Amino acid sequence: MVEEEPQQVQIRSAEMAAQGEVGAQPSVVHGLGGGAKAQGDVGDHFPKLRMPILPFKLNQDRRHHIPRQQGKVTNWPAYDASLRQRGSLTIWFTDEAIAAWAAEARTTRGGQSRYSPVAILTALTLRAVFRLAYRQAEGLIGSIVSLLGLSLRVPDHTTLSRRAATLNVRRLRSESVNAGADSEPMHLLVDSTSLKLCGKGEWLLEKHGTATRRSWRALHLGVDARTGRIVAATLTSKDVDDASQAGPLLDKAAGPVASFTGDGGYDQDRVYDSVTQRHPDAAVVVPPRATAVPSDTAETEPTQRDGHLQHIAEHGRMAWQNASGYNKRARVEATMNRWKQVIGDELRAHTDERRATEVAVAVHALNRMLELGRPSYVRVA
Repeated sequence: MVEEEPQQVQIRSAEMAAQGEVGAQPSVVHGLGGGAKAQGDVGDHFPKLRMPILPFKLNQDRRHHIPRQQGKVTNWPAYDASLRQRGSLTIWFTDEAIAAWAAEARTTRGGQSRYSPVAILTALTLRAVFRLAYRQAEGLIGSIVSLLGLSLRVPDHTTLSRRAATLNVRRLRSESVNAGADSEPMHLLVDSTSLKLCGKGEWLLEKHGTATRRSWRALHLGVDARTGRIVAATLTSKDVDDASQAGPLLDKAAGPVASFTGDGGYDQDRVYDSVTQRHPDAAVVVPPRATAVPSDTAETEPTQRDGHLQHIAEHGRMAWQNASGYNKRARVEATMNRWKQVIGDELRAHTDERRATEVAVAVHALNRMLELGRPSYVRVA
């Protein structure tokens, strides 16, 4: 390729400008212009009005902004101490676990287990909280037993992996909350998130540019709005929608339910039916879709959804959120954030049974952290 001299290049640029070929000049937004002929167009080299890269910021000064609420923690000394206790080994390696470390004698045919379910749960909890592999969890338990001067046998990594497939994690209940029929009805908040399955990792995509199709599982949680505890959890494939898990979450939530709150993904008839069948007096707080219409019996026998639509039509969606208590759903989103920060955003088990146990152990660990202490907020602005 023969390079042109600088003088010839200048002459050619002048000829192009005289002929009106400004479309070939580079622009700030689109690089080479797309044939703009008038000065000030996007394709012009020197536009009078340049389109910003983010068009929605054109009306930034006139957009409606909701001021962010500000709160103050009133019990900071106690809450700060509870945060430190979460990293203490003595919190997770309790005296109850030490006393019930050995398995009870078996009365039926078969091999005798050496470790009780409490011992396996303690080991798996330490593994989940500190994000350890099975071998590292075995080493951590061995060091704790040695430092405490106990004469306990340490389960090896193969035992932990094998027992994780059949472990029945016991759901702990707070002493101040009774799970029986006489307990106070809970306000159930539901939401879902995705957890990645363990695999080759993100480095393979960076190094080679290609990777296998990513796989993940959907985690559905039910949280008590008053206590913040996780009272129900299910793990499904990525193809299962949120509304189909309303019934299983209600079945796992022990005690009466006063309200069922979820996002727009739960705006389906089967969700209302599931709540009505199990708890007839419970309120369903789910925002209707933008294209929702009243039912055929809205004039004679209005449903809860018809009431939501009428309130939104008369007062607006923001007023409906404040009146119905929908804003409490932010607490289940905070629980999802705690899960990702403490436990992680992936599942390390390779079978469905072990993944279910991994989720149950994580629920047990997060609820145990809440029992150590919770912050008390007071709104200041």
